[in-house]
Amino acid sequence: MKSQLLIVVTMTAMLAPRLGAQPTDAQAVLASIDAKTKAYGDVAMRIWSFAEVGYQETQSSALLQEQLKAAGFEVKAGVAEIPTAFVASWGSGQPVIGIVGEFDALPGLSQAASPERKPLVENGAGHGCGHHLFGTASTAAAIAVKEWLSTNKRSGTLRFFGTPAEEGGSGKVYMLRAGLFDDVDAVVGWHPGDRHSASASSTLANVTGKFRFRGVSAHASSAPDRGRSALDGVEAMNAMVNLMREHIPSDTRIHYVITNGGRAPNVVPDFAEVYYYARHHDMRVLDSIWERIVNASKGAALGTGTTVELELTGSVWNVLPNDHLVGLMQANLQRVGGYEYTPLERAFAETLRQSLEGTLPPIDSTDTVLTPEGGIGSASTDMGDVSWRVPTVQLTAATWVPGTPAHSWQAVAAGGMSIGVKGMMVAAKTMALTTMDLFSEPSHVEKARADLERKRGPNFKYSTRLADRKPALDYRK
Repeated sequence: MKSQLLIVVTMTAMLAPRLGAQPTDAQAVLASIDAKTKAYGDVAMRIWSFAEVGYQETQSSALLQEQLKAAGFEVKAGVAEIPTAFVASWGSGQPVIGIVGEFDALPGLSQAASPERKPLVENGAGHGCGHHLFGTASTAAAIAVKEWLSTNKRSGTLRFFGTPAEEGGSGKVYMLRAGLFDDVDAVVGWHPGDRHSASASSTLANVTGKFRFRGVSAHASSAPDRGRSALDGVEAMNAMVNLMREHIPSDTRIHYVITNGGRAPNVVPDFAEVYYYARHHDMRVLDSIWERIVNASKGAALGTGTTVELELTGSVWNVLPNDHLVGLMQANLQRVGGYEYTPLERAFAETLRQSLEGTLPPIDSTDTVLTPEGGIGSASTDMGDVSWRVPTVQLTAATWVPGTPAHSWQAVAAGGMSIGVKGMMVAAKTMALTTMDLFSEPSHVEKARADLERKRGPNFKYSTRLADRKPALDYRK
């Protein structure tokens, strides 16, 4: 009987590494994350109050680095020629699993944690995409997994990638280019939203740039013939691009703002700038569309007697979902589950929803985990580039009131109070469990890599329009 018992124990020990994260391990990790809810909530709210835009996230980046250093990670800051980018590492050997964290805000979305429109700073920045929650939840997950690896004396390397300027700055692309993801086996991330679900959909590839026209100043009334209007160049370009819309794929998106159109009507402007975004779900199609936009700028300059130069501020691929990892993350999200509103949170949500239009999902959907849906979303992210190079998985967690769109003051408001923190903790726990599974069961990494290779197809070669360009560190200035 003793020998039989010994055999059973020995076989169980041999099988344990292939069974994934054990229930007792998972329970302990979830409890450790829950115990730090207030601390992580405080970190997120500090970053929410910083509201630093792309490549200017000095305080936000430093705060997350501080958390990771205190937990025992080795942090390398200022990577990829970006002052606010960093990599925090712990452990050694295989596999190498990465967790991604973002922390940039959006211009013009300053808002109090109020269900009614109340800017904190007129025209100031705000976390309309919830990246203060993003970076903090990812930090919480990384620290929990590190503690689990250490306690159980497991081998493997855990990396946290602090990635700035996701909003139009393509921070991850430069980090990819610098080789920081070259030896990574899988990447885990998430994004704030108004629902709970693993992300099985793709996104739109995106190219962004600032077209700067230069002309000749003159008195607009007494010497107009001596002037060459840079603003005319911008307007002529915009007119040509708008005509072009009829002759490009209907699912293309092109949007622009004139960021500088001159200072006074009676002075022919010698400088003007227009900032363009172009999107399509296939980067190969988008490349040709962007070339036509560039040619429109050249034609506009020629026709108005001005010159034009382009600063390419960003270029990102569409996300390539990984089916195996989506299934793994969805199972962990279902285990974690959603959350319920307190009476105060419900009152906040009901007031805020009065400012939203259209058919809204049930207000109680924050307690529901939805089935992953495929298709193509309308947003763009530099996680797309990562997903074409490394097997990548993300989830969406309900940090906003159901029905809230991203990049809105309503998203800033909910992200600045307990609703945002509750969703953040759902994400942290789900990412932690998923990362533990990747460390525990080698076949997950193998199947994820096979899925990536199958979807990319033979002879795939990643490239980026950013090529050898330096990061556009002042694109938000």
